[in-house]
Amino acid sequence: MIDINIIVKKIKKIVQRKNNLKRYLDYDAKKLRISEIDLLLSSREILNIKKSIYKFNKEKNLLNNVVEKFDQIENVIQEINIFLELAIETKDFKTFQYIFKEIKKIEEQIKKLEFYRMFSRKYDNCNCYIDIQSGSGGTEAQDWAYMLFKMYLKWIDKKKFKKEIIEQSMGEIVGIKSCTIKVFGEYAFGWLRTETGIHRLIRKSPFDTGKRRHTSFSSIFIYPDIENEISIKICSSDLRIDVYKSSGAGGQHVNKTESAVRITHLPTGTVTQCQSNRSQHKNKEEAMKQMKSKLYEIKLRKKKEKEKNIENSKLNISWGNQIRSYILDQSVIKDLRTGIEKYNIQSVLNGELDDFIKTSLIMGL
Repeated sequence: MIDINIIVKKIKKIVQRKNNLKRYLDYDAKKLRISEIDLLLSSREILNIKKSIYKFNKEKNLLNNVVEKFDQIENVIQEINIFLELAIETKDFKTFQYIFKEIKKIEEQIKKLEFYRMFSRKYDNCNCYIDIQSGSGGTEAQDWAYMLFKMYLKWIDKKKFKKEIIEQSMGEIVGIKSCTIKVFGEYAFGWLRTETGIHRLIRKSPFDTGKRRHTSFSSIFIYPDIENEISIKICSSDLRIDVYKSSGAGGQHVNKTESAVRITHLPTGTVTQCQSNRSQHKNKEEAMKQMKSKLYEIKLRKKKEKEKNIENSKLNISWGNQIRSYILDQSVIKDLRTGIEKYNIQSVLNGELDDFIKTSLIMGL
């Protein structure tokens, strides 16, 4: 026999969690903003400004995503209350079972919405870039950079996000020296921002005939795609622009024209590259877009460092600023910030990163 009081208590708890979350996520303000955007999009003045239309539609979609989920939860709660009254009157056991199943579904939906509270920073809802740079160590380090490259691609696929390889510099024998991946998805930067830092690999090297233990490093830098949302001035005299022949897959066109572009910001040493287009002009435009986003993210990190004055949050990614160690010959991966340890190393290298990411977001890293 199902205890009706348990069901009633569960429903009350769900309603309370939903109402608290509704206030925290500013449901009413979001709904009002959707109405304002609809008015703006219906105005004649905006019809000729494509960038503004795209920006407002993007904002509306993000707001709708939260509002519609809340509306759906509220509708289901209303239905559950109706079914509960019916089940009490008819003493229908199957209806009680149905109610229990629906309560579990709502609890999961609310749990997901509660997690989205972690994405409260200004650019968390933006697309983003992943820069992977191999450390010193030649073949071993370049192979490790390629392993990380594949790991993040698999994570992106698991999240059902879209991706574009902006730049990829191949290693001398195997692996990669560096690469840039652009990630398109809901809260892409919010999901990935805590992955910035140094990733250390310890293993018996397959490239060492003596099978000795080697330590390799690769740096990961995550920054949001915010070119259209920021105003940052870059003096042309501070830039060095180099063009070179593309490398990697691409058919007959590859290595015939100098379409790839590398931009260096001389005061900071910041480098961006693009070779994903056949047009040098488009590659330069994309590399410049990355530069603006990258310099802005660096500026924010410097400000945060100054405000908090914490040594381990410093901007420059030095080899001492490690966030995770992948110790393959001991079959353990240790996240040095959250304390999480994983013993199924293959699952992590296959893109199972959510435990690390979610915990770091909850900790406010």
